[in-house]
Amino acid sequence: MTASAASTMPNHTGCIVDGRYELVRILGSGTYGVVYHAVDIRPSPIATGNSASRAVKMIRKAGRKPSELAAARREIALHRLVSDHPNIITVHDAYEDDDYFYIVMDLCRGGDLFEPICKRVYVDNDALLRKAFVSLIDAVEACHSSRVYHRDLKPENILVSEDRSEIYLADFGMATNRSMVEEFYCGTAAYMSPECIGHLSGYKAYLTAYSDVWALGVIFVNMISGRNPWERATLDDPCFIQFIENPDFLFDVLPISEGANDIIRRAFVLNPRERLTLPALRQAVLDLDTFFRYEDELS
Repeated sequence: MTASAASTMPNHTGCIVDGRYELVRILGSGTYGVVYHAVDIRPSPIATGNSASRAVKMIRKAGRKPSELAAARREIALHRLVSDHPNIITVHDAYEDDDYFYIVMDLCRGGDLFEPICKRVYVDNDALLRKAFVSLIDAVEACHSSRVYHRDLKPENILVSEDRSEIYLADFGMATNRSMVEEFYCGTAAYMSPECIGHLSGYKAYLTAYSDVWALGVIFVNMISGRNPWERATLDDPCFIQFIENPDFLFDVLPISEGANDIIRRAFVLNPRERLTLPALRQAVLDLDTFFRYEDELS
């Protein structure tokens, strides 16, 4: 198991970055980077009495291959390209020194989407789920319109407002501007499309936009039910096999409405080109009265 950067990098809490951002505490970490809650200590031209809070992501350079360093620079460039969208975390600054890359972003106090999913915040709350999920679709559509394909859509990479109604897309570490790739197993297993895993498609080049749609389908199931539909979309996963054999499998085992089941089926079409488009997905979510099936409707 790969150690997180927080366990292998020095703890920079208390340090001041670029003579401006004081790192207050660690918010989270991945393999190569740590995200800190930071405070902008630069004197403000408008005296408000409150310093601006930011999130600062530090990505270490030590031990990285040139291709990995190039990938970190690509993450920064692609994120900055789309960060003016209201449902994408804003990048305020980015720079590097000999040891680290630094990305200065908005601080989102609501945390990530994983926690409200685990707490089943969206279950039985149609209005809240609809508003949040549509804001996620809007963020992904804005990325695709700029030829940015995220490739690691999952709850941990999605931040939420404190009332859980708005979503902010983050972490572009796997993002690409290539519409077709031959890189397999890119992302997180439960959210990977079959063509990204490669087993069912014969490891052929695939379209990154449609893989993002598949991942949105998994997140949709997460938000409705608090569960994953399967561990991974392969023929050695029993739940995925049951879905292949019976496309209504998730309707049979989860308390989801017929309309929600229809959306899920259309997002999980094996042929990527036949999946829901993002505009069609957005409209289907807006048009649906309820995503849930209640006890008196369950057979």
